[in-house]
Amino acid sequence: MTDTVEARTSNMQTSSALPPEETERLGSDIVAALKTVFDPEIPADIYELGLIYKVDIKDDRTVDVEMTLTTPNCPAAAELPITVENAVASVPGVGVVTVNIVWEPPWTPERMTDEARLVLNMW
Repeated sequence: MTDTVEARTSNMQTSSALPPEETERLGSDIVAALKTVFDPEIPADIYELGLIYKVDIKDDRTVDVEMTLTTPNCPAAAELPITVENAVASVPGVGVVTVNIVWEPPWTPERMTDEARLVLNMW
C-alpha cells in the first residue's frame, strides 16, 4: 500500500461535536502516539505497518481503535492492544480508549507504508 500518512488519517472517524481544530489536533496526536508502539518482532511501528484500521474520536473524547495483528498467532497478541490503549490514552484530551482486534480484512504486507518497507528493507 503506498498511501501517505495524511491519507491514512482519513481512517480517523469523527462523530464528534468537537471543534474541527481540536479534532485535528487529537487525530495528529493520536497518530504520533501510535507511532511510538512497535511490534516486538518487527522493527517498525504499528501505524506504518498498517495494523491500525480505524480510529473513532467521539463527542465525549472517548476513542475507539480497530486494529489487527500480523497473524492470529502473534506472540504479542496479549500485550500489543494494551500498549496501544495506553499510548492513545496518554494523549492530552483523550478520554476512555477501547481497542478492538479485528481480523477482516486480514493484514498483508501491502498495508505497510513506504517508511515501513524502507525500515524492513522490503523493496
